[in-house]
Amino acid sequence: MAKILIVDDSKLSRRTMRRILESAAHEVVEASEGMSALEQYVVEQPDLVIMDLTMHGMHGLDLLAQLHSLNPMGRFIVASADIQRTTLVMVEGAGASAFIPKPFMADHVLNTVHSVLAGGQHDPH
Repeated sequence: MAKILIVDDSKLSRRTMRRILESAAHEVVEASEGMSALEQYVVEQPDLVIMDLTMHGMHGLDLLAQLHSLNPMGRFIVASADIQRTTLVMVEGAGASAFIPKPFMADHVLNTVHSVLAGGQHDPH
């Protein structure tokens, strides 16, 4: 399947997402903050990045902008508990292909991931 980079400062969130993705035979790489995520992105060249918005150091939107500048054709999903309409609009405007709300629901995560990997935009609403 795909190689997916998970970026979240919550170990629990990373572990939960890893279990969901590995259940569908995806290879998972992790980073706990923005700078290590940028490094992992360059080294690992994942097919997809799933990132939180609120993290220590670099905010998720800043990370998304930097990743998008490294690879304008990259596939990026934001996973956050912040589901406000303004947040969804900002995430979409920053180049995310989809949004996954927390707490994670395995079926929704996998459907979204597979849709984005297939090249589609996944409607977060």
